[in-house]
Amino acid sequence: MLKKIGKKFITVLLIGVMLFSFTACQKGVSSENNSDKEVKKVSKLETIKKAGKLVVGTSADYPPYEFHYVNNGKDEIVGFDIAIANEIAKDLGVELEIEDIGFDGLLAALKGDKVDIVIAGMTPTEERKKSVDFSKVYYKAVQSVLVGSKDVDKFKTIDDLTGKVIGVQKGTIQEELAKTQIKDAKIESLTSIADLILQLKNGKVDAVIAEAPVAKAYAKNIDGIEVSSIQLETDDNGSAVAVNKGNEDLVEAINKTLDKLMSENKIEEFVLEAIKLSEENQQ
Repeated sequence: MLKKIGKKFITVLLIGVMLFSFTACQKGVSSENNSDKEVKKVSKLETIKKAGKLVVGTSADYPPYEFHYVNNGKDEIVGFDIAIANEIAKDLGVELEIEDIGFDGLLAALKGDKVDIVIAGMTPTEERKKSVDFSKVYYKAVQSVLVGSKDVDKFKTIDDLTGKVIGVQKGTIQEELAKTQIKDAKIESLTSIADLILQLKNGKVDAVIAEAPVAKAYAKNIDGIEVSSIQLETDDNGSAVAVNKGNEDLVEAINKTLDKLMSENKIEEFVLEAIKLSEENQQ
């Protein structure tokens, strides 16, 4: 009787050991599989290349950065940010897809993987850096003042513009700067920069405020006007591309494209082209 009980006990014990070993093996396999999954995790850059497209989130209501433009009856999203996005996509070897989203919803769309990157004249503030990563700053809006060549020595500081007639493009940051920074300024707001330059040439305005690339281009191509030494204060810390955290390889690829564009002065070209299109849009 004791022998039978002993045999039964040994049998049960052996079965228990076998079950424990099997379970342990299963856990080991599961753990190994999970480890494999972690190793095989695909990066966002690889996902973009595999999909063959770069989905860019933007807010197309901010010319010349990004805006809607009707071309031969077809509504398109254009702007110098979009031109930059096209170059990034080209360097990655993929197509560009644009998602037009309200500015305040862009980072939520990025965090929710509805877009791959955000490019929308976005400033890389410390608060935003808590939730996303940024590329290097690719553009800072520097504001210049155009004056007649004969008046360059007359207008050297912002105080010299006090009470003068200042030409600005309607509905722009330049209009706001003229109102807030030039004492007793008489503001002449027009839709077209070209019309403002004509007003300056004809002596109808004393000065024209424009973004630096635009001012330089007009001063270079039109006799009788020059960029003054006047400095306007802005709180623009520049624009950068937003990317979800943990995608260093994607940020590196974007920065590579930005470095190339900046070294070739392409971004200034994009700005000029975008401003021209935005003026056509308003005619």
